[in-house]
Amino acid sequence: MNTDDYENIRYEVEDGRARIILNRPEKLNSISYALLQELEHALWEADDNRDVHCIILKGEGRAFCSGYDLTGLPAKGRTKESNRRTGRSHDDDVWLMERNNRCIRSIWEVHKPTIAQIHGYCLAGGTDLVMGCDMLIAADDAKIGFPAARSMGALPNNLWMYHCGPQWAKRLQLTGDSISGKDAASIGLVLKSVAPELLVDEVEGLADRLSVIDPDLLAANKRITNLGLELMGAQVLQRLAAENDARAHHAPAVREYVRSFKEHGLKETLRKRDEPFGDGMVHVNEPDGRIVH
Repeated sequence: MNTDDYENIRYEVEDGRARIILNRPEKLNSISYALLQELEHALWEADDNRDVHCIILKGEGRAFCSGYDLTGLPAKGRTKESNRRTGRSHDDDVWLMERNNRCIRSIWEVHKPTIAQIHGYCLAGGTDLVMGCDMLIAADDAKIGFPAARSMGALPNNLWMYHCGPQWAKRLQLTGDSISGKDAASIGLVLKSVAPELLVDEVEGLADRLSVIDPDLLAANKRITNLGLELMGAQVLQRLAAENDARAHHAPAVREYVRSFKEHGLKETLRKRDEPFGDGMVHVNEPDGRIVH
């Protein structure tokens, strides 16, 4: 694969940084397996380039990433006759999620520091991408969450606790509620948030600083911190998260979601799922109160 051949991302190198831009704006940069393959390739290409000191991960259009594109994941269209895993058995389900996760884990494993530039929606699979980054910078009005936890299973990647602690991780995961970039910064889910019009300058300013540091020193300091997190079980938990998500797929609510999706379509199914949660937002520094129906 050549970087010029990418169809789902854009890749550029400039002034000591690589920018990897999710480039499916018509689908709010939803994640297909093809996108994950290109992302993994671009990450290691940047890591191999001695002119690159850091990597910026961002999205084209009005969202960072709206989540997984369920029409583009690898089990789609597979049948028993194809002699390939279909996702119908528990082990198939885990295997296919682990294949996706190996691509995503490259964000963590590359030696160069990675910066997530979060604007607009950063939902479901979008959070899987940014949580693997070393530093997360969000627009104040970004919307970050995993609403799919309400009906589709558990989180197949799970670094939330390592960012914001167990109570906030539970508050967000158990309800599927979302949080603004500003509130996410206040609980440590992201490094910081800024006004939307300042987001690019904030991220590029951090990259400016990293670009004058020897990449070998950046790697040494990134990797010792990540090794500390691994000693706390961070990467083992990612393997267990796939197993746990496959387990959650057997919940009655997931079967009901699939039935509704087939009968009523995605838009109506999501409307009915999310309607009881009001605006679906967490408010960190003010009461959430009761939901008015």
